[in-house]
This record gives sequence, structure tokens and C-alpha cells, in this order.
Amino acid sequence: MNTVFDIRDFGAVGDGVTDCTKAIQKALDLAADCMGKVIVPPGNYLTGKLNMHGDCVRLEGSSSWSFRKYGASILTLNADDVDCMIDITGAFGCTISGVSMDGRRLGKGIHGIKLYWDKYNGGGSEDTPTVEDCRIGGFTGNGIHFEHVWCFSVRHSMICSNLGAGLYIDGWDAFIIDNWFTGNVNGGIMGKLVASITCTGNRVEWNRRGGFILPCGDSYNITGNFFDRSFGPALQLGTKDTSVDMVTVTGNIFRRSGAYEEGKEFDNEDMCSHVIMENCSGTVVTGNTVRAGVNDGGVGVLTPYYSFIISDCKNCIVKDNTLNNGAIRENMVLRGDNSTCIIDENIGSLATK
Repeated sequence: MNTVFDIRDFGAVGDGVTDCTKAIQKALDLAADCMGKVIVPPGNYLTGKLNMHGDCVRLEGSSSWSFRKYGASILTLNADDVDCMIDITGAFGCTISGVSMDGRRLGKGIHGIKLYWDKYNGGGSEDTPTVEDCRIGGFTGNGIHFEHVWCFSVRHSMICSNLGAGLYIDGWDAFIIDNWFTGNVNGGIMGKLVASITCTGNRVEWNRRGGFILPCGDSYNITGNFFDRSFGPALQLGTKDTSVDMVTVTGNIFRRSGAYEEGKEFDNEDMCSHVIMENCSGTVVTGNTVRAGVNDGGVGVLTPYYSFIISDCKNCIVKDNTLNNGAIRENMVLRGDNSTCIIDENIGSLATK
């Protein structure tokens, strides 16, 4: 019984001209019947919307891409009237590996990879998709859109230059490890209700709106990430109306956050900061390093105004962070009632150049 399907055997041609949608979909359909693997050899394959389904199907390309190029095995969007390139809703335990996905800025609100249920646990089981060794960019929606997701992994991928967020999460139970989130308009990671995630060893740079924006949920391990030149806060936990609980933020670098274009300051100055914590509880922020800065080449506006903004938090510890040349106005801004928190020994100075 054949369980490995090469898309070229079904008529796909990687010439960047031929529409390969039907050929790729045929391979995916056959793989769904046998927990099979679909091979995308090196080449540029034009496609519309694809649907992965069945259990434990693997879509695998030649794992290679660079900062500026999409790499060897490329799926290029050629339809502007779809909601995504690959819909993995109901593809339990699927893996997308080594595939570059180019959205070409087509259409409006088109996601790269999409999982959508109309309610939590909509599929009745853990979704458990894995996205690894992929380059996902140029989509008018989110690079990866997971709505009402239960269990997933995103690792060693570059998610870049999307008009939405790099990764949108509404759900829980995730490993987000060793990725490159860069140049996404609505943030590196944007959440709605997010719980039980581990974010480790990611580079998060030059994203508009901010780095990680997590307004509501609990149980985050945010460790050893590098946040650079976020156009907004590098990390935003909670809001005035929603809360975050049980978070560890340790060993991260927050560099040149709160960026804005000269003459286009924020309407809300709080956005010009490294870290915003609001309505947080049970949260520990320790052993992080922050520094103000300008754009590459020594140009642009020196930011941020503030290092930490902490508002109405309960039973939190913000301690032993290094704020050397951390901000240009104030390193620690405390608002509201933080009386049950320990906020201490965050040493540093303001930056003047």
C-alpha cells in the first residue's frame, strides 16, 4: 500500500506558472486515507486553497529557506478570493514541514495556515498540528491563524511580513520554539484567549503593533526570547478589562521597543514601552535585560519612553531585571493598586543617546 505521494505524480509542475491546486489536493486526499505523507519537491508551485484532512497527514518539502528568499519547496498563492492557503481544520495530528508559503499580498484577510472551530473543543479532540521548518510570509491575514485550537507546535519557522499577526492564537496548550517573527503588521504573536503556552528561544523583531500581545488567559512560560525593535511594546500582558494569571517571564532581551516613525508618535504613549503588565496576577518577571535604541545604522527615533508599565497587578514579582539605558523617560511606571506585589531591585538608568 502506497503511503507517500509526490505531488508531481498528480500533475503538479514547479515552474511558477502552472496551477497545481488540483494536483496537490489529490495527493492530500489520498494521504488522508492512510496517514500518509505528501512530498513537495523543490520548485515553485502555484496554488489556491488547499484542505488537509484525516489523521496524521504530513506535508513535507525540502527544508531550506533564507531571510530574504522563500527557499526550495515553495507554495505560491494564486487566488485572491479564498480565506487561506492551507486549511487544516479537522486534520488531527497533521504536520507541515519544510514548506515555504508565499501569499503575494493577494486578496484581503487571507491567512497562510488556518484552523477554525466555531467553539472551543470544536473538533472533540486535541488538534495537535505541527508547523516546522517553514517560511510563511506575504499574507494579507495572519501567517498562522489558530482559532479555538487545542494543542499545537510551531517551531523553527520564519513567519514574516504578513499584514495580520505572525501567529494568531485563540486556544491553548502550545509549544512555540525557535521561530523568527519579523515584520508582521499586527504583531509577532497576537492572542485572544490564550492558555498554557511555552514560548522559548524565538527572535521577535520589527513587528508593528508589538511583539507578543496576550490580553487574556493563564499559564505562560516566556523564556529566553529576543525582542528587537517592536513598533509598540515587546510584551503586553492583560488589559484594563481582561486579566492574565500565572506567567513566568525570564531571561529575555527587550531591545529598542516602542519604536515609531519620526513625526508619527503614538496616540497612547504607553505603547512606547518594553513591557506592559495590567491586571496580572501570579506573575514573575525576573532576570530580563532591556535597552533603548534607534534603528539600524544609527538613524530613527530613540525609544522607548518607558521600560515597565505595571498597573493594578496582584501577587506578582518584578525583580532583578537590568534596565541599563533602558528608557528615555522613566524605567518603572507604577499605576493603580500593586500593593500585593514585590517590585524591587530593578537596577538601571535612563538613556540619553
